[in-house]
Amino acid sequence: MRNAETRGLVLFSRNYKEKDKLVKVFTESFGKRMFFVKNFARSRFASSLQPFTALSLTGLMNEAGFSFIDDLSDTEHFSHIAEDIFINAHASYIIALADAAVPDNEYDPALYGFLIKSLELMNQGLDMEIITNIFELQVLSRFGVSLNLSECVFCHKTTGPFDFSYKYSACLCPDHYHEDPRRSHLDPNVLYLCGQFQEISLADLEKISVSDLMKGKIRTFLDGIYEEYVGLNLKAKKFLDGMAGWADVMK
Repeated sequence: MRNAETRGLVLFSRNYKEKDKLVKVFTESFGKRMFFVKNFARSRFASSLQPFTALSLTGLMNEAGFSFIDDLSDTEHFSHIAEDIFINAHASYIIALADAAVPDNEYDPALYGFLIKSLELMNQGLDMEIITNIFELQVLSRFGVSLNLSECVFCHKTTGPFDFSYKYSACLCPDHYHEDPRRSHLDPNVLYLCGQFQEISLADLEKISVSDLMKGKIRTFLDGIYEEYVGLNLKAKKFLDGMAGWADVMK
């Protein structure tokens, strides 16, 4: 256990015993840590330890068991995310993905920064669906998944159109479609855009415009990728999927 200061993002909290809470914070310097907060309702930290809040934290970092907070400062609450149920659902999903992507206590400042930037852009009102797609694709490597969407697995041709083959876990050009009779029969633009999303910097996001029809096709493809290669069962994703049936009513 050691005293330290770090930036962090509140992921979630849960009740512990009668009045206490456990608060999970993704810290920039020490990875994800579970903090014990005694008598949470009366704690001076309660208002700051809410989901979708970034902050500076000073406390005791314990490598085994709970960590403890001494002080908080410079809090930034992503209020637009918290107030909009649709943005909230997408933000909750990428937070859950980040939580699942690396073990607790593992140092990963790049993932921390990527998550913070994604939430900042959602909070600013940028396209939540495209931000989610970009996050899903770029975090795949944390799950040990590497997709080459820019060339044919057989001839290494780099000019599309391409289709995706689960049999080979790779792309096929038209000359090699016959290698997999069960290829995905994707719209070639799905693979083109996903290939772009794998490499894009979030700073360039304002330049992207994608139709609702294409977003739906990308969503179907990425769901298949995660089901086949990752196999997560996240409550946040189930909730996000369930919103499709009543989103138009709520808007």
